[in-house]
This record gives sequence, C-alpha cells and structure tokens, in this order.
Amino acid sequence: MLYQLYEAQRSLIEPFADLAEAAAKLYGNPHSMAGQLPMAHRVSAAYALMHRLGKDYEKPEFGIRKIDVEGVEVAIDERVELDKPFCELRRFKRFSDDPATLDKLKGQPAVLIVAPLSGHYATLLRDTVRTMLEGHKVYITDWKNARMVPLSEGEFHLDDYVNYVQEFIRYVQKTYGNCHIVSVCQPTVPVLAAISLMASRGEKTPLTMTMMGGPIDARKSPTAVNNLATTKSLEWFQNNVIFRVPPNYPGAGRRVYPGFLQHTGFIAMNPDRHAKSHYDFFKDLVKGDESNAESHRKFYDEYNAVLDMDADYYLETIQAVFQEFELVKGTMEMRSPSGKLEPVRPQDITASALLTIEGELDDISGSGQTKAAHDLCTGIDGREQRHLEVKGAGHYGIFSGRRWREVVYPQVKAFIAQHQDAEEKNGQPAPVAASNSKPAAVAENAAPARVARAQRATRAAPAKSVQPAKSAAPAKTVATRRKAA
Repeated sequence: MLYQLYEAQRSLIEPFADLAEAAAKLYGNPHSMAGQLPMAHRVSAAYALMHRLGKDYEKPEFGIRKIDVEGVEVAIDERVELDKPFCELRRFKRFSDDPATLDKLKGQPAVLIVAPLSGHYATLLRDTVRTMLEGHKVYITDWKNARMVPLSEGEFHLDDYVNYVQEFIRYVQKTYGNCHIVSVCQPTVPVLAAISLMASRGEKTPLTMTMMGGPIDARKSPTAVNNLATTKSLEWFQNNVIFRVPPNYPGAGRRVYPGFLQHTGFIAMNPDRHAKSHYDFFKDLVKGDESNAESHRKFYDEYNAVLDMDADYYLETIQAVFQEFELVKGTMEMRSPSGKLEPVRPQDITASALLTIEGELDDISGSGQTKAAHDLCTGIDGREQRHLEVKGAGHYGIFSGRRWREVVYPQVKAFIAQHQDAEEKNGQPAPVAASNSKPAAVAENAAPARVARAQRATRAAPAKSVQPAKSAAPAKTVATRRKAA
C-alpha cells in the first residue's frame, strides 16, 4: 500500500511542480511584466527550487558524445551489446578518422566496468566511463529498473547477478582475447564471487581486478549502512521495505525494494548537507550565478534518479553480505545457470592481479572493507596485489570528480597497462583489427562481435516465491529459497 500512496502523492504534486517551473521562467524573464516586479528574481529562484523539490527524476543519459584523446576529438557511439531481462551490457564504441589515433585506440585494453545495483543508475559512473574512454575500450553493466521488468521474466537473485557478470566477462574475452574488470561499491562481492567460480572451474579469468569502495568484509569499520543491516533482522527488511509494484508499470505485481525508499535513506544519511545544498542553489539563482546553479542541477538530476531492486536480490544481498558475511567466512555458495550449487573460493584465483581502492573518508564502505579482498585471494602472488587509499576522498570521490581523475585513474590505468603488456609479451593472442567500410570514420573495434540476446537462466522457483513474505518467516528464509530453487 505504501508504494500506491507514494504514486498518488507523486501524481498530485507533479502538476504543481510543472506550474512552479513555468512561474520561475515567468518571473525570471526581465522582458515580461512579472519579471519587472520588485523581488522578481528572488520569487523566480523560489519557484525554481520548488520545481526541483517536486519534480519526478527519470533515468538520466550517459550523454557521452565525444572525448579528447591527446588533442584529437574522438566520436562515441553508445550501444547495447547484450540485452538481459534485468541488465544491459553497454559499450562505448570509439570512432576516429585520424589514422594515428585509430592505431592507438585499437591497441588499448578492454575494460568491463560493473556498476552498482544499489539504488542509483549506472549513469552515476559517467565520469568513470568518460575518463577511462581516453585509454581503454569500455563496457559497463546498465542495470534495469525492476519495476519496468514484467513478472513473466521471472525473479532476480544474487545468483543471477553473479551469472550475469560471468557471461559479460566471457563475452568481452571472446571479442578481445581477455579483459580487465573494474567493480565499484556493491558489485565488489558478486564480482569476486564470479571470478572465483570461473577460476575454480579452470576458466580464463580477467587479467586484472580493480575493486573500489566495496563491502568485501562489512565487519571492518562499520558505517551507518552496515549498522542498519546488522541491527535489523531479515524479517524486518521483508516486512518494512519490500512492496509490490503498482499496476501502472510493466513490472506490476513484482516484489521490490522501491527506489523512493532508498532515496529517503540516502538523504537521511546527511540531511543537513542536502538542505544546505538546496539553500545554496536558491542563493546562487538570486545572485545570478548560473554556473554553480547548473552544477547543482546536474548533481541532483543524477542523485535523485533511483531505481527499484528485485526483492529476492536485495534480501539475499543483505543476508549474505551484511549479516552472515558469507564471502569472508568461506560459506558462500552460488547456483549456476544449470542449477548446480558451487562454493565460492577466492583462493582459487591465480591468474588475475588485484588492485583495491578505498577513500579515506568513505562513509558507506568503511576503511579496510575493500582491502579485505587481499586476505581472501591467497592464490594471487603478493607482487600482483596492490592497495590504494585516497587521502581526503569520500565514497564518490574515488570514482568521480577531481581526485578520481588526478589521483585514482592514473594508478588504475598504469596497473591495467602493466598487465596488458605482460600478457602480450608472453605471447598471448592479441586483438586483430577488423576492417570497416565507414567513409567518415573508422571504428576502434578489434574482432567483429556477434551480438546475440543471451538466454536467461531458467529457475524452477515455486509459485509461492512471488507472494508477500510472511511476518513470521525465520531469518534464513531467503537464503534457503535461493539454494533450494
């Protein structure tokens, strides 16, 4: 019922938000009669703020149309390479008609960025993508809003997340011979699990794993996020934050952790900071400081755009990562698409180098949580393991903004380049350039990709699994269902 009430409230407020936007333009136009009234600029600013507070924020675009590569403008074509029910694998394909630049682009490493599925869209990593495009072939996981996924597509579990990551790795490997993987925040755990399973089966694993600000061991330096998960039972989460999608969306009836509840949690972590930011926006508009006002708009257009997460995935993550710490305790198991339960053994990884990155002031993934991956990956030579702590950086600062571009990215780039060069010197297969008949520009792709819609892993889930959780359910209900499915 809470979801329906929220939708009713949003529908009621939206017309007034649109009206406020029109009023802001009216009072802000010096050529209109209203714009010539006393205090018109202040009234315009107030209406603009009212519009921002009441409007509905939809999924933003990456909007990366071109980048600069050593003084040469390179065009970017964003495309979907694989389309799964709950995720799209996106590629940012680079084009140039400069022969020297094209040769340089062809020889650069392929990187798979695994974006978080924890409330915000993958566009939160726009700065990460834009920066890495200067020196890499870039792919990213673009997770879908669960309320837009019909019930006919089935449920989405933590196992499915891990299986998606493995499929995406294999896809990039097939195109380029191998790849590098970068996981930011939440996906550090499922990415490490995915690569561990591949290593245990004897599959080729990525050349490098870069893990940034994630809860590998959420017991270390617990933050407000960790404390909430440990002080509340799984039953509490089932009964208080899980709701069904209303009938006005394609995913009607799906059990989800709604985006609006997540957004409320984000704001509640730093309410004073957000209040000050909005007041500063109002003052900037009054002063006519359009540059700072636009920065505010861009940040909150992204920050306020949130998605719903499938309930099974969310509850299993809470239990496995933040309550039972299965990965670090060695008890984590994942179900493969064929239905086989497999133990997750990070110690089996031997052919992937590991770089962990933490922000000194991170208030989401505390100090030592990401670094804990080194204690688990005992099969990796110590010389192939590195850790970076970014002084003065918070959670977002390690993958976005000045510190990311000036401090973090140069080290990530060097780490990837070192192991890419080492593989090529060892005689591993290098990408073969594909011909392209485009007259205006040439693609930086190596081998031509066979893009096929991947078949979704079948799951024999019982019909009752889509029913509302019972309030008296024991704490292990979710994990039991996942492992028995």
